[in-house]
Amino acid sequence: MLFCFNAGEIFQVAINIEANGIAFYEKAQTLITDPEVKQLFSVLAQEEREHKKHFEAFKAELPKELTSPNVRDTDNELEAYIADMAKNHVFSDLKDLNARLSEAKTVSDAIQLALQCEKDSVIFYLSMLEATCEGKARDFVDLLIKEEQSHVKRLSIQLRKCSADAKECLLNWP
Repeated sequence: MLFCFNAGEIFQVAINIEANGIAFYEKAQTLITDPEVKQLFSVLAQEEREHKKHFEAFKAELPKELTSPNVRDTDNELEAYIADMAKNHVFSDLKDLNARLSEAKTVSDAIQLALQCEKDSVIFYLSMLEATCEGKARDFVDLLIKEEQSHVKRLSIQLRKCSADAKECLLNWP
């Protein structure tokens, strides 16, 4: 392997993904009229907030050797690269988020969009696992995968409920 992410870099990607997830769920929540789905999105936004806080605290406690870059970054591009990884691979930035949500016309559409973002998170973290050296950082990525899989499961259950109810509430557009 030519490049191994260190724990600090992985935590920063996770922090950025969680921040983007919070923005997604908060925005989607304002559009949902179905109380059950609105509550689920509220819970998921809160969980993303808790994940972000946990990741920030854990990153702050990492020893220096787990946050030292594994590659030479003479142009200081690593931070921008990490932010772009989170933005472009999972939950998008706010402008793109609004555009994607504007395409959703029903509650099921919004759930499917959230489900796709969570599945993308799982895939992203699985690819990070491959690019991560053994040890604590790898264990952390494995934990993230499990967290995102629990979100996929809950969203999938909610999507099946919406389909079974066959009531397609329109989103509450301003």
